[in-house]
Amino acid sequence: MTLHKNFINGEWVEGGNAKDNINPSDLSDIIGSYAQASQGDAEAAIAAAKAAAPQWSQTTPQQRADILEAVGVELLARKDEIGKLLAREEGKPLGNGVAETMRAAQIFKFFAQEALRLEGVAIASVRPGVDVTVTREPLGVVGLICPWNFPIAIPAWKMAPALAFGNTVVFKPADLVPGSAWALVEILSRAGLPKGVVNLVMGKGSVVGQAMLDSKDVNAISFTGSVATGARVAQACAMRGAKFQLEMGGKNPFIVLDDANLDVAVAAAVDGAFYQTGQRCTASSRLIVQSKIHDAFVTKTVEALKALKVDHALKDGTQVGPVVDENQLAQDLTYIDVGRHEGAELAWGGELLNRDTKGHYLSPALFVNTDNKMRINREEIFGPVASVIKVDSYEEALSVANDTAFGLSSGIATSSLKHATHFRRNSAAGMVMVNLPTAGVDYHVPFGGRKGSSYGPREQGRHAAEFYTAIKTAYTNAL
Repeated sequence: MTLHKNFINGEWVEGGNAKDNINPSDLSDIIGSYAQASQGDAEAAIAAAKAAAPQWSQTTPQQRADILEAVGVELLARKDEIGKLLAREEGKPLGNGVAETMRAAQIFKFFAQEALRLEGVAIASVRPGVDVTVTREPLGVVGLICPWNFPIAIPAWKMAPALAFGNTVVFKPADLVPGSAWALVEILSRAGLPKGVVNLVMGKGSVVGQAMLDSKDVNAISFTGSVATGARVAQACAMRGAKFQLEMGGKNPFIVLDDANLDVAVAAAVDGAFYQTGQRCTASSRLIVQSKIHDAFVTKTVEALKALKVDHALKDGTQVGPVVDENQLAQDLTYIDVGRHEGAELAWGGELLNRDTKGHYLSPALFVNTDNKMRINREEIFGPVASVIKVDSYEEALSVANDTAFGLSSGIATSSLKHATHFRRNSAAGMVMVNLPTAGVDYHVPFGGRKGSSYGPREQGRHAAEFYTAIKTAYTNAL
């Protein structure tokens, strides 16, 4: 089996050992063998990025734009091939894998143009004869620590702006899904980048990630993952004065009011809660439903869940693929047991499924008769598990929706412009959806949340410059 190596200082490097990448739809399908970086490998990657930073920071915006555009063009041309790889290693249906690859391409093409649009300002000084300019400059070496649930889109929306604005990169993909990350870096390796500008170090967070956190030469870290790990990233960066950006999860509410279009509400809830196996930080895990529409909503949602096709990610017609691995599956099943013990009623699903191939298949689980104090409504499960919470009024729904430690995404189904407008203003979330699933965002606008979900400047869109650049104010005495 071909060994997929790390990429350090422009060279493919084997690493200390290797790990098989296994298809969660078919546990007998080994996608490939991927090198595991050692601490020494990570330190070498950081050193290469540091050495490359001065030259890369001085390249013209057009040079950077041309490289990013070329990456986007190749990703689009190979969307079916890379999308299939993504579906095999992560377990999301093939159509989602192709769409995610296309999104990664669009992100690179977008930031190719942003490289040309980075602006500064000239401001009149309060002192005569003095000119003031405010400009943005690259940070230097940026460490990117990415999750497994979007194995090419999230690396793209971190890496593309980092490069566009003149930074060098040390990239650690999720240990569970290295294939898409390797494919992306392989494209970048042929795109005309100087040695050391992009470095790929695959492996364990406790080894590779820790080396990045400890290094005084990593000027900033962008992290997406769990709350617990995010806290460690924040502490380590704060201790040595490095800039950091955290995206850590959600317990996202989706409100269904009595006046909602029932078909629209059910479609948005099922999509948001269960598509991509519920393994999205923006998934609607709390369905807050007003009393008059509650029973009809539950009945219709259960009917929709029964009709969902849960199967191999590459099979035609599959709507929900397997859970990503055995550890995540165990966590999902544990929370289903927790819900039962808390007194919630399992209206549908939550059962292990057998398919033609051995994989981590779980039927989407819907709890009813729950309240917002239950653990299943407080803690992020990150699987195909959602709960219905019955409320009597819009005011109660809003209160329940905001009663959470998280604040990433929220949604409401209603035909009332008054309630929609009020919810948009008063929802304590970074992203608000009206008559749409809570999951599913555009690539050219800000992404991020509040409270325990996010910390630091927003990702994506023009706001990405807030994290990946530093502001410099320069005063000149015109003698």
